[in-house]
Amino acid sequence: MRQELLSLPKGLAEEVSRNLVMVARLIDEDPEQAYAYARIALRLASRVAAVREAAGFAAYATQKYNEALAEFRAAKRMTGSVELWPVMADCERGLGRPERALAMAGEPEVQKLDKAGQVEMRLVAAGARRDMGELDAAIVTLQSPELASNSLQPWTARLRYAYADALLAAGREDEAREWFAKTLEADKDGATDASDRLAEIDGVEFVDAAVLEDEADLGDEDVEDEDAAEVAAAERAADQTEYYDEDDEEYEPVADSEADADVDLTDEIVVVEDDERETRDKA
Repeated sequence: MRQELLSLPKGLAEEVSRNLVMVARLIDEDPEQAYAYARIALRLASRVAAVREAAGFAAYATQKYNEALAEFRAAKRMTGSVELWPVMADCERGLGRPERALAMAGEPEVQKLDKAGQVEMRLVAAGARRDMGELDAAIVTLQSPELASNSLQPWTARLRYAYADALLAAGREDEAREWFAKTLEADKDGATDASDRLAEIDGVEFVDAAVLEDEADLGDEDVEDEDAAEVAAAERAADQTEYYDEDDEEYEPVADSEADADVDLTDEIVVVEDDERETRDKA
């Protein structure tokens, strides 16, 4: 790519290079932003093959398959390389034309691909078979020396994963489980979700520790709320209870519950005046 940019004026080459760096940096985590940078680079240097290729991948990442295919074709014309052939075929799949992807899988260009490119083409062809509802054919397409090899290559995990997924879709669960396990062995970088697929087949449910901790915290809050409610209720009850001093002339002890049962609340309450009390005391 650097060699291609040398054909541009120095200032322009630096500007294009900065945009291409941002495309590479953002394409996985923020495809839309990467696409925006790719469009800037494309506007500045549309005659540079590396720019057309970067624009193609940015469009592909945002599922703009028609635009991506046009950019990949332009890059192929400029370089004469067939390196982009598998992703071009996958764009055909994205456009709802799996039969075209299958036709491309049988073209002479495939024989010019390196091993990684041929494996990628096999994955695209199997995907096209699945798009057409041909599950058994997809499984056969993926069966290859690369799949059977014990040697771990950059493509091994993806190839095994695609095979396991196709087996599962065909209802061959035991075989699928075996190949998801083999995928996990090859997937050192965690590029696939093979472990989750295995757990799903085995009926294992993972619980997030953070969720459990949050639930425990909520439980503690509930207990605290209940304690606070009990204290508040006791305080309200205390506020509503009347207390009397025995030295108070109007003090009258509160009867027990059993005594209360014998009290006739309809009895007349006799109020003794102070003069009458003094007369009795003298007597």
